[in-house]
Amino acid sequence: MTTASQQPEDSDPWIDLYLDSAWMERGLSDNSLASYRRDLYGFARWCGAKGTPDLCRVERALLLEYLGYRLSKGYKARSTARLLSCLRGFYQYMLREKHMRLDPTLNVELPKLGRPLPKTLTEADVEALLEAPDTTTVLGLRDRAMLELIYACGLRVSELVGLELSMVNLRAGVVRILGKGGKERLVPMGEEALEWIASYLREARPQLIGSGEGSVLFPSQRGRFMTRQTFWHRLKRYAIESGVNKPLSPHTLRHAFATHLLNHGADLRVVQLLLGHSDLSTTQIYTHVAQHRLQQLHASHHPRG
Repeated sequence: MTTASQQPEDSDPWIDLYLDSAWMERGLSDNSLASYRRDLYGFARWCGAKGTPDLCRVERALLLEYLGYRLSKGYKARSTARLLSCLRGFYQYMLREKHMRLDPTLNVELPKLGRPLPKTLTEADVEALLEAPDTTTVLGLRDRAMLELIYACGLRVSELVGLELSMVNLRAGVVRILGKGGKERLVPMGEEALEWIASYLREARPQLIGSGEGSVLFPSQRGRFMTRQTFWHRLKRYAIESGVNKPLSPHTLRHAFATHLLNHGADLRVVQLLLGHSDLSTTQIYTHVAQHRLQQLHASHHPRG
């Protein structure tokens, strides 16, 4: 069973077995599996060039050499930490299945990571961005509804473009989200987003859906599920039109959702539930963003700032 796309020249039965196992046992998303595949096959190709094509014969010295190679090429510490975590999972699986006796990742330390603050937008930035689409057009109304919803609910872009009509309950004012690992959560939409969604469903969606996939909430011009890349490109276009000259991605709106909630006094655990984080520590980064913003305001406005 193939669980993520791979290039035709990439073929390693151990890697494929591990990825299938990770998909079934841990419920990894397609995006996570694709990342694991890239990391493992990249390592395998490098080892093959070094004369060790069998990953089960890799020794600790060769692994350390590869980590040094990545360092010399300027790979970021976070990327290398993800790679090492992936390799540990792979070799633990190989040990468990008795395909090898020694784990080359044993006692190899993760690179030290800083704690970068998520890039976020001010409330004025978000307002300008939301108002950028031309809502007199079918596509503009669809895009306005999508922007309102991703910000109102703090959605991941994959969650947004994967929404189906049945997952929105206008009467209750909630949207059912299918998050990472197939976990479901209910998120309130808020009055503003609810009004835009209702308007979009009434005036624009019937023209877009045509004879396409009737279940999709936000269809593309072809009546199909929109890709993440398409939404990203449209978001960048609206950023330019609205004059928001900041690094921007769909995830930036998710960061803004969390930060603005905390700035207005929301409880951290509530934000955790709304974002669909399984671990509170993942959500705690946003408290640092909020504190950073408060420090900036203090420095700007306090007479002794």
